[in-house]
Amino acid sequence: MTAATASATAGTRLHTEAAPDVWVTVEPDGPPDDPAGLTPHDLADAEHLPKWRARELLGARRALRRLLAAHFPQARHAPVTYTDRGAPRLADWPRIGISVSHDGGAVAACAAQDHAVGVDLQHPPETVSDAMLRRCAKTHAERLARLPMAARTREFAWLWTVREAIVKADGTGLAGGLWTADIAPYTRHGASGQHRWVSLREQSPVPLSCAYTPLSAPTPTTERPLENRSE
Repeated sequence: MTAATASATAGTRLHTEAAPDVWVTVEPDGPPDDPAGLTPHDLADAEHLPKWRARELLGARRALRRLLAAHFPQARHAPVTYTDRGAPRLADWPRIGISVSHDGGAVAACAAQDHAVGVDLQHPPETVSDAMLRRCAKTHAERLARLPMAARTREFAWLWTVREAIVKADGTGLAGGLWTADIAPYTRHGASGQHRWVSLREQSPVPLSCAYTPLSAPTPTTERPLENRSE
């Protein structure tokens, strides 16, 4: 990350409804020793991590807590748990989907009611290889390869955020179908399978995308009537 990028990141703040009832926030990474806005569970999760990793985790949790307080206050203190594939969940609030991302001094959080969500924030790399460009841009790679490197890496970062947001919403992470979607360069929204995605190109100076898909309807429960009992 260049000094110019770091400077831009330091002031990056965003709070927006990326899609109906799908909320995204971006904030600068906060100081690791500031407990403001964090829960005891958050602090315990970071306690035994390396300093750099604890800073990332707590920065993302601060952003998530503020987002929940604004739109889902009933769940703002819920512990964050993880699936066996590393996808974050809110304990006792299975109908509120959450996702976080951190890169280069900025953190992003996403939350939605009745949707699984994924969010990804990615600063452009200094270079991108032809092989990686082909994997990420697929049939559009030749078009991007003709661009100057700075423009090429920036668009690569936008496409990457869409891909990672999709697999996060799917709950599979990078082990999932990262390369499945066909994403046209410079597009702001689209769909891949059951997932819809949005790239916040007009709102964010740093490549930032989110993906979302409706959660399955909860299984209805049938209450058994009380049996008549003689006194």
